[in-house]
Amino acid sequence: MTSSPIQPVLAESAPAKVNLTLHVLRRRADGYHELESLVAFAREADELMLTPGGALELEVQGPTAGEAGNAADNLVIKAVRELEKRIAGLKLGTFVLSKRLPVAAGVGGGSSDAAAALRLIARANDIALDDPRLFEAARLTGADVPVCLDPRARAMCGIGEILSEPLGLPELAAVLVNPRVAVSTKDVFARLQINQTSAPVPAVPLAVTSRDQLLEAVAAARNDLEQPAMTLKPVIADVLAALAKQSGCQLARMSGSGATCFGLFGSSSEAETAARNLAAAQPGWWVRSTVLC
Repeated sequence: MTSSPIQPVLAESAPAKVNLTLHVLRRRADGYHELESLVAFAREADELMLTPGGALELEVQGPTAGEAGNAADNLVIKAVRELEKRIAGLKLGTFVLSKRLPVAAGVGGGSSDAAAALRLIARANDIALDDPRLFEAARLTGADVPVCLDPRARAMCGIGEILSEPLGLPELAAVLVNPRVAVSTKDVFARLQINQTSAPVPAVPLAVTSRDQLLEAVAAARNDLEQPAMTLKPVIADVLAALAKQSGCQLARMSGSGATCFGLFGSSSEAETAARNLAAAQPGWWVRSTVLC
């Protein structure tokens, strides 16, 4: 009697998504909002493993697992189920998610996890990453999932489904800070006054040749969700002020719908020093020195 071969465990990182810019252009008749955003990815990430074969299962562990909610409602499961509707006989398996990123934090943690799950299922089933069924499953799972499917810096438009080619942006030394508060994206959009965006919108820089050029373009832009998020969670203003006070901080801004904020620094050493100072001053905050690209 021959035993079945042991299935190899597959692994993928699910990096934090950071909205360097986020412009809300208009509210559509269907209730969704048209956006324009320059998205980069951080080295900070969740980790997802898949043991192919058997029923679809998910175990969530790690420092922020307790904030992630019921595993059955996780976007990892939703993404795979969307793909299963489109591909008959899809090989599934058991996922183990090591949750390290804060939840409901504006860095697309759940969306990046879902995208990593789709990449893992694609590998297990020999599906090309440019298969349109993979993108469709990502789109139907959540607005941020398509940009996380191939996590490289891009311009993101529409409601998240219109993506530029990868941009190859210069690396940016950064500090990510979350004050350990969750923010509802729905509630933030409910507070948004679209006339806030009546000022001319700077173009998303699709081609930059230097870090200084990128920083100048990002600084000229904005995140239109920052003010409405601060009305819901005033601590976001405290985070931005604390980042801006750090030596070497060249820009402090909120990512996505919050509450995670980022500071851009002239060097990794400045970012590391700032992160140590912030963590010491605010031990209850989630603080990470990282690189965005």
